[in-house]
Amino acid sequence: MERQPNMCLGMRNKRCFWPRGRAVGGSSVINYMIYTRGRPGDWDRIAKDGNYGWSYSDVLKYYMKSERSNLRGFEYSPYRGRAGNLNVEFIEYKTPLIESFLEAGRILGRPTVDYNAPEEMGFGYVQATVLGGRRVSAAKAFLHPYKNRTNLHILPVSRVTKVLINPENKQAYGVQYVRNKLNYEVHARREVILSAGPIASPQLLMLSGIGPKEQLSKHGIPLIEDLPVGQTLYDHITFPGLIYTLNTTRVSLIENRETTLNTVVQWLQFGDSAMASPGAVEGIGYIKTPNSKEPADIPDIELISIGGSLVSDGGEGASKGVRRGMTISEKVFDEAYGSIDATETWSAFPMLLHPKSTGYLELKDNNPFSFPRMYGNYLTERVDVSEFVASIRYIQKMASTEPFQRYGARLHQPRFSKCRKLEFDSDEYWECALRVLAVSLHHQIATCRMGPPSDPRAVVDPELRVYGVGGLRVVDSSVIPRTISAHTNAPAIMIGEKAADMIKQKWSFLNKGS
Repeated sequence: MERQPNMCLGMRNKRCFWPRGRAVGGSSVINYMIYTRGRPGDWDRIAKDGNYGWSYSDVLKYYMKSERSNLRGFEYSPYRGRAGNLNVEFIEYKTPLIESFLEAGRILGRPTVDYNAPEEMGFGYVQATVLGGRRVSAAKAFLHPYKNRTNLHILPVSRVTKVLINPENKQAYGVQYVRNKLNYEVHARREVILSAGPIASPQLLMLSGIGPKEQLSKHGIPLIEDLPVGQTLYDHITFPGLIYTLNTTRVSLIENRETTLNTVVQWLQFGDSAMASPGAVEGIGYIKTPNSKEPADIPDIELISIGGSLVSDGGEGASKGVRRGMTISEKVFDEAYGSIDATETWSAFPMLLHPKSTGYLELKDNNPFSFPRMYGNYLTERVDVSEFVASIRYIQKMASTEPFQRYGARLHQPRFSKCRKLEFDSDEYWECALRVLAVSLHHQIATCRMGPPSDPRAVVDPELRVYGVGGLRVVDSSVIPRTISAHTNAPAIMIGEKAADMIKQKWSFLNKGS
């Protein structure tokens, strides 16, 4: 991300890290495998905005279509799919801390539920896209079983550089791409489907002449259609720095203790050792803080219960992969958490589900191998700060309940130099801490926003067709028009399922008509 004043101050170069999975299967090969769909109210208000066919009842059947669930206790749920390609399971390996999380939730009025079911908000064991303790990426689920089809061609180590569009009739007819340093073109008989994700899809549209007129003119790109591509961007951020120390041994995950030959062999054989844990995530909970501006049936915060914390990846011989993956400065980390590195801890990451702060992205230049300029604009709206601080207070209430106190949970005081003049545990202190250590959860959306013709920020219509250009659709999470209470992997797959039906329906209808 481009530098933002007073944000990401604890990161290397004071810039938030927005990684992407450059592999077949995209970012589903590097994500935390968390499976969440969003609440009914999320999708119903998207439909109410004029996006026909996108209500909760509309999208639910596509979630179920793609899913092959194996969730003990929910075998007979009418909201789960069992015949799809995407495996969704509970994680077999658990620490005792997940039971404390669920029990504390019940004490505070949040029932233990299937949090992907529509009836009520609550807490539950994390549901993940895994099979026997192993990652199931989008490629493994949907491409590997069919990779020998004669009508499927996968070109790895290739990069699309432009959508080919006839400037006279504004009809897309193919794409240009680079492979082994050579330029190629491939032409489409019917449609071009752009599914490059919330960063690369808008970049490709702009490189192809579809985007804000002034921006394209600045980079010498001939205009095909003036659309607000990249001008709306929402993202989910979290604060991983609220850490509780524990006085009981062997209740949390600590990498240098768990990574042994025995645990690796056990994982390879049975898929149920600590190696099967999705980054120590064990539970998900949805809450509404007193500061929420959302309707009654939509939460403003997701709590992610960790069977450890940021310090769990430390100690002698450990990878320190989590802190490095968040690009946290070693100096900042050591000052704040060095004294408890590789010790018994618990934490819950609060995720701000519906930020009012809006970002954007734009081209750096007209070189398709340059990354775009990305602006998160995090916490620029005061309500986002107040909801975050309220979520910290909620986690503190959870930690004070008996289920956590039986392990002696005590809040660690991180020492951030930027916040040293503020009283610890004051609202002002936590706002400062957020600005030092808040990180992206990589759920960027709305850069190719879906909307009706009356929506001035819309790039695609409710059938995902790019406005003003024929034969071109965008099918990925960039079309989600407003924030949803979900990690975006499952919604992106659902969008693919739904788009496939729309495309088939269109062309089967036209074929019958001819």
